[in-house]
Amino acid sequence: MNLLQQHDLDQFEKYAYLVGIDEAGRGCLAGPVVAGACVLRRALFDSPEAVALSARINDSKQLSSEARAQQFGVLQDLQARGLIDFAVASGSVEEIAERNILGATRLAMQRAVEQIAARAEGWALPHMAAGDPLFQQAGEVKLMVDGRPLKPFPYAHEGIVKGDGKSLSIAMASIAAKVSRDREMQRLAETYPEYGFAQHKGYGTASHRAALKAHGATPIHRALFLRKVLD
Repeated sequence: MNLLQQHDLDQFEKYAYLVGIDEAGRGCLAGPVVAGACVLRRALFDSPEAVALSARINDSKQLSSEARAQQFGVLQDLQARGLIDFAVASGSVEEIAERNILGATRLAMQRAVEQIAARAEGWALPHMAAGDPLFQQAGEVKLMVDGRPLKPFPYAHEGIVKGDGKSLSIAMASIAAKVSRDREMQRLAETYPEYGFAQHKGYGTASHRAALKAHGATPIHRALFLRKVLD
């Protein structure tokens, strides 16, 4: 059992369900920000085959695109067996402009966790009661977010810095978010072929910046992120 698995297994001493949350694309110049949420039950660790499969999961940033796609397939396999559930949701370019990138990221994360909670049996999201300490955990469900705690957020949670390299459920959410966003950017590359979205996925690479200077911004570019690029 690897360190990511052991971290989450230890949490089941207090909680019946773990929900990991992560995002992809927060620092991009174009495209949506995408959040993933993944819920685990203790039963995952009772299956030797599932333990072997989930041992392949790692921080998405440490993997090639091919390895991420393979691990996304592992998530789908475990989901089909009823051992995990996961969902992804987006914050659009318009929502990034309206709420700023942090607000749109929180919105995407909230949407993702609410998707899996809506189809859950036996658990509900831990709402924060007025007057409680901000990140107090209560009940049978623990939410863990990669990075620092979210302010504001409607559900009690723990922020874990570099959590995608420490927690299995967060690493799974990271894979779900990254693969889903990459596929969306590949789709958008067909609409905007001059920009190379299939290669850089909207990040501010030299080729992307050159394309912006040559062709200008598209409707899927984040205007506030382009000030220094287009000056």
